Amino acid sequence: MKLATYRHGTDVKLGAVHQDDRRILDLAAAAGHGAVPHFASMLALIDAGPAALDTARTLLERHADDADLNHDVGAVKLLSPVPRPRQIRDFSVFPGHIRQAPAGMQRLLARQRGDNAAAAAVRPADDVPPVYRAQPIYYKANRFSVIGTDETVRWPRYSQVMDFELEFGVFLGTGGTDIAKGQARRHIFGFAIFNDFSARDAQFTEMQGMLGPCKGKDFDTGNAIGPWLVTADEITDPYALTMSVRVNGETWASGTSAEMLHGFEDMIAFVSRDETLHAGEFFGSGTMGNGCGLELDRFLKHGDVVELDVERIGVLRNTVVRQD
Repeated sequence: MKLATYRHGTDVKLGAVHQDDRRILDLAAAAGHGAVPHFASMLALIDAGPAALDTARTLLERHADDADLNHDVGAVKLLSPVPRPRQIRDFSVFPGHIRQAPAGMQRLLARQRGDNAAAAAVRPADDVPPVYRAQPIYYKANRFSVIGTDETVRWPRYSQVMDFELEFGVFLGTGGTDIAKGQARRHIFGFAIFNDFSARDAQFTEMQGMLGPCKGKDFDTGNAIGPWLVTADEITDPYALTMSVRVNGETWASGTSAEMLHGFEDMIAFVSRDETLHAGEFFGSGTMGNGCGLELDRFLKHGDVVELDVERIGVLRNTVVRQD
């Protein structure tokens, strides 16, 4: 199933997307409005467990053609599937990005100081640092800055270099501690696309402090997740998905999730060591190789429309706008 959080009028609702992504079923209305509280929100549905998801499937089968319970997707406002995740952890597991992004930063800085010869001489590393192969590396992102598809990204005023990042990720359906890799897949509720917008000039400055990104990633509207959530049963192999990014309709990069050094099962097993994970957390894959302007030596401009396209999930679209 494709499950979405959307606004219709002044109400925020949980819906099931169907008919080739053209229609959306109001699950709470189909269930009898307030009679079934686990359709009040995506987190409520996740918390209610597998039986609630089965009920949602049954409701879709019964009411897909009921005009009173369905809307055109274009007539509602899609929000992020989980507008406020319980936690966001963003990993870095694509070797192309790990090798190329530092070189991209060196090239950008050389250009900013007017040294075009040094910029032209920059080359990516031959391999990733060993720690990236030894374990999944991640940081915790800002769960309060999440937006959905077709929402505006507000370019932070302190930055001159704005970038996108092509990622996808998982929402956890159940929590736990010390989860074995072989059991980790059953903890995944569903998949969504993730655009980790980045202020590269701010990021370079703060990364010299050796504590990870802060204002390079941390600004309102900086984390776009959507366009909806695709339940785990719909994607049997998340490591064989084509991924691409378009800016103003032009394809800037394409690749595949097969390049990942560690799968989501590895991430869940690693993070849960002596730490309790919770349903409703989001784990991002990190950027696909060539999946950001830093690697491509192309950056965003005011008004650019960025579309991330991931097979079997959909398209996450956002417009980047400078603030006055």
